Amino acid sequence: MAKLLIIDDDEQVREILNVNLKELGHKVFLAENGSKGLKAVEKYSPDLIICDLIMPDMNGIQVLEKVKNYDPHIQVILFTAYYDMSSIIKAMQKGAFDYMQKPIDMEQLKIKINRALKIQSVSQQLEAYISEDFLEYQLDNSLVGRTPAMREIFKNIGQLSSNKVSVLIQGESGTGKELIAKVIHYNGVSKGQPFVAVNCTALSRELLESELFGHVKGAFTGAIKDKKGKFELAREGTIFLDEISEMSLDLQAKLLRVLQEREFEKVGGEYTLPMKARIIAASNRDLEKLVEEGKFREDLYYRLKVFTINLPPLRERKEDIPLLVVHFLKKINKELHKNVMKIPMEVMEMLQEYDWPGNVRELENILLQAVVLSSNDVLVKENILLRKNNKQKNGTEKELLSLEEVEKRHIKYVLEQVKGDKQKAVQILGISKPTLYSKLEKYGLLK
Repeated sequence: MAKLLIIDDDEQVREILNVNLKELGHKVFLAENGSKGLKAVEKYSPDLIICDLIMPDMNGIQVLEKVKNYDPHIQVILFTAYYDMSSIIKAMQKGAFDYMQKPIDMEQLKIKINRALKIQSVSQQLEAYISEDFLEYQLDNSLVGRTPAMREIFKNIGQLSSNKVSVLIQGESGTGKELIAKVIHYNGVSKGQPFVAVNCTALSRELLESELFGHVKGAFTGAIKDKKGKFELAREGTIFLDEISEMSLDLQAKLLRVLQEREFEKVGGEYTLPMKARIIAASNRDLEKLVEEGKFREDLYYRLKVFTINLPPLRERKEDIPLLVVHFLKKINKELHKNVMKIPMEVMEMLQEYDWPGNVRELENILLQAVVLSSNDVLVKENILLRKNNKQKNGTEKELLSLEEVEKRHIKYVLEQVKGDKQKAVQILGISKPTLYSKLEKYGLLK
């Protein structure tokens, strides 16, 4: 039996709900407005509140805010006779469990009440578990893992911190190769210098050469002024060459010369410039196999692999998944202004049973989507949208989104719901107006 509080200024609605919910065995309290409802909250400490949105003294969202400040575990279901998308968004942002429209469908309400009470029970059971176990982990660290493979990688990073030898990082897409490169850089002798990343798949051969080495004015059509390349911009820091396996053979030869001579020339230039940066290369393909196939220069391969780090796929380090889940949840909660930090055992088991073809990046994206969908502090199973054999149960492909794409779509959705009102949008998104404009420009959403 749970304690339910009905807050509505309509006496008939209160009585209908009172009769129906008492039949379910719950103890029901009634309040005719928001002020009396808040006094009832303090007096009876209800498990769940069913509250009207439009009331004479204070609206349902104001009641919701005060209730959540009093006890965040109390579940709140709001309802109204008027369909208002903006209010729905705001209510869910403030922590409402759900939102219903009058006239109330009693069967649907009963289902929502049962689900809300179940989640509340799970939340309370997990309270001690979270505080005693998960919070002891070093969540502020960039790298997470306790498996032997990850401990070996941590040791490797420590060995690399005092020198600037070339490093080759190999691993499947999504395993975190750039993250490893940044940790090596920012925890080593180059930490006060720039970290410059180059994606070798994103540019043509001609553009990649100019991107790496720079060019002088008139070197080719479109070179209207001198340009500094990544090696020059990196100074004594780090150049991260991502997916180096996609670099053309002739450009590989030029990179080899840079590594051997520690100097380079701009495209169209006449003078050499010193190269003082450390090179960290990464590939999701087996470079040794590519060397055997004649698709990658053997001499460059050995120059790059002075020190090699092999990143294991997530399916081979599933013991680290609980640590990664908590690490990502803390990061995502901060970004989205949420507090989803309780993980039922069945959810954790589901995450550990999945093979994670997209590796750590896929795990982070799945958790981001789940937090966006959450209306409370529990990571519920229904919000974990995993692929099944790369397809959903109905046989259709399930779209996996990058963090940027999820953010872009969410911002676009909020703007549509508030009819372009940017002041309302920043309140709902929990960001400043300059930040909103920056993101709108970034995602091409400015009109």
